[in-house]
Amino acid sequence: MASDTIPVFIVGSGRSGTRMISKLLAGHDTIEAHHEYLCTHIQPVACEYYMGLCSRDEAKARFMEAHGAGIHYSKARYFVDSSNKLSWLIEPILDLFPKARFIHLARDGRNVTSSFLHKLTSESYDDDSTAALSAWLDDPHAVPKPPPEKKYWWNIPRQGQPFCEAFPGFDQYQRMAYHWSESNRVILESFTRIPDAQKLFVRLEDLTGDRDLLARFLAMVGIDYSDPYFETMQTPQGVFFPMDFKLTPKQAAQFTEIAWPMMERLGYAEREPYRVTY
Repeated sequence: MASDTIPVFIVGSGRSGTRMISKLLAGHDTIEAHHEYLCTHIQPVACEYYMGLCSRDEAKARFMEAHGAGIHYSKARYFVDSSNKLSWLIEPILDLFPKARFIHLARDGRNVTSSFLHKLTSESYDDDSTAALSAWLDDPHAVPKPPPEKKYWWNIPRQGQPFCEAFPGFDQYQRMAYHWSESNRVILESFTRIPDAQKLFVRLEDLTGDRDLLARFLAMVGIDYSDPYFETMQTPQGVFFPMDFKLTPKQAAQFTEIAWPMMERLGYAEREPYRVTY
C-alpha cells in the first residue's frame, strides 16, 4: 500500500459519464482508476443501507472488505472509483476515510433516464427483478434474498422515504426517474457533510465544454490539464450501440411529475436536453 493513497469517489445517478471518466483517468501512473469497482459486492450493501436493512457500522464493515481492501493494497497515489453505487454510502465512507475526495457528476435527468431505459433495460428496474426484491422485503423469512446480481439491487423506498406511497404503482420508466431524483437528493444531502476542499460538483454537459472546469476536475486527482483530456471527453464511452432516444410525451410527463424539483436544484430546468453525438 502507498501510505499516502488518497481515495477519490465519483458519484452520481449512473449513465452520467462515470465510465468515460474512468477511461479518462486509466493508465495515468499515479492513479488506479475503476468503474463500479466490485459492483456486485457493493451494490447490495448500498441498497440495504439506504433501505434501512443494515446499520451504518455493518455498511462500513462490508465496504472495508471490498473497497477498503482495494485501497489498502493499492500502490497508486490516488485510488479512484467512478460508481453510482457509492452515492448511497457517502457518509459511511467519510467516516472511514475522512480525507477522501468526492466528485458529484450530474447529468440532465431526461438524458439519464432515456439512456437507462433504452440501453440498460434488462438490468435496471425491470418488472421481474423489482418484484423479486419487493417480495423479499415483504417477507424475508419465506422468500430467498435475491442474488448479488446487478438487476436485482435497485432501491425500493421504505416507509417514510420519498415516493414510498407512489412507488408500487410506478412502471419501469417512472422507477428510473425516481432513481435519478433520489440518488441526486441523497448525494446533495451527504455533500453538506464534506469539507469544501474535498468535494466538487460538476455537470457532465459543462465538463465536456468548459476547459477550466475540466482543469478543476483533474486537479482533484492531481493531474495538470492538457488538451488531449478535453478531446477525450467529446466522445461517449459507455455506449453499447450509438443511438440517442427522446422521451415520449407520456414519459416526459412522468419525468416532470417525479423529478422536476431535482432538475431545478441541479440547474437543468432552463436547459434543453442535449443531443448526443457519436
